[in-house]
Amino acid sequence: MIQGTLFQIDSETPWEDLGNGIKRQIYGYDDHIMLVKAQFDAEAVGTLHEHHHSQVTYVESGVFEMTIGKEIRTIRKGDGYYIPPHEIHGCVCLEPGMLLDVFSPLREDFL
Repeated sequence: MIQGTLFQIDSETPWEDLGNGIKRQIYGYDDHIMLVKAQFDAEAVGTLHEHHHSQVTYVESGVFEMTIGKEIRTIRKGDGYYIPPHEIHGCVCLEPGMLLDVFSPLREDFL
């Protein structure tokens, strides 16, 4: 079984710079679930993509133009969304912000 640490302390959890104004922190995970923080600079683009994971995301801060399938919505702090497996999705950050992503199963490609 793959498992992360029991506690994830922000100041002790490294950021991975993905380039183009996006960084991420890997928080708790096991084979079935994973929490990831994603920080976006203004105008950063989360390129359209798909994966076999279910994803639920909460907007901690910022404003994003979010595309899920053929639907595009502007989302901001306090909003959230669900992405079914294999659904095309991506975003453009309109104001700097943070997304909290939960994946099931875990994103092994992030480790």
